[in-house]
Amino acid sequence: MKTGIVIQSTGSNYLVKSNDKVFNCVIRGKLRLKGYKSTNPVAVGDVVDFDVLDSEISVIKKIHQRKNCVIRKSTNLSKVSHILAANLDQAIFIFTLRKPETTTVFLDRFLVAAEAYNIPSIIIFNKSDIYSKEEYPEIAEIMATYSDIGYQVELCSVKTGFNLEQIKDLFTNKISVLAGHSGVGKSSLINALNPEFNLKISEISNAHQSGKHTTTFARMLELPFGGFVVDTPGIRGFGIVDLKKEEIYHYYPEIFKFSHNCKYQNCIHINEPECAVKNAVEKGEIAWYRYKSYLNIVLDENEKHRIKEI
Repeated sequence: MKTGIVIQSTGSNYLVKSNDKVFNCVIRGKLRLKGYKSTNPVAVGDVVDFDVLDSEISVIKKIHQRKNCVIRKSTNLSKVSHILAANLDQAIFIFTLRKPETTTVFLDRFLVAAEAYNIPSIIIFNKSDIYSKEEYPEIAEIMATYSDIGYQVELCSVKTGFNLEQIKDLFTNKISVLAGHSGVGKSSLINALNPEFNLKISEISNAHQSGKHTTTFARMLELPFGGFVVDTPGIRGFGIVDLKKEEIYHYYPEIFKFSHNCKYQNCIHINEPECAVKNAVEKGEIAWYRYKSYLNIVLDENEKHRIKEI
């Protein structure tokens, strides 16, 4: 029996690295079905035990307990969730104001999912080279909002190299998952961190102002300066999993802060009287779009308002 870390998942086959060797692995039916409500019971970043059957194939026998994971609601209605990556030090989200447009609602869904599993999040605002003078105040305001909440935020341009050395430091000696819409520059950033990866990238569609999926499965890449980055397929929808609506505000740091002053202990900050959170929104102490995204999750029990898959 060997132990290793899953560095690539294609749905039914897994690459597992153990002592600098990579093994092609599968999972048995019993392991696949045993108590998992997920499209992928084994995820990139998982530590697993496996048996080597021959030079061609090995079988995963055990999945070690995860310290955390980033998980989203699956688009496959027969399953509950899809695990993007496991055993992470941090989650890095790439935001673009346009080409493609990233909404703060989508960003907040990702941040809530990371907060729920105690994964520190960093927000990188990419494509600083394409924004007009009129757009920069909007970018600056969004960056300031998330910085004031407590998130680390960075502005960069992968295309021009602006601030890439600072970005590189974020990844050093960490296991990071990189997420965002298709076309925001995930693969380009990874190539900038190590050109030898030579990941495929694509241009933004002029018709839809969105990117094509160039990464079709999750994989963990080892960085030459220390650390690993998990490259994930571009995500266009992000449903929240396993969180009760009464708990959602716990994962909005500024809403949680003001909630202590609400009149009612069970206040969920929607229609209750003397709600300190709603009062803070009216005073501008909580950004309106953050409160809007909170309502988007809490009131969206059936995910009918979720950002749809395209």
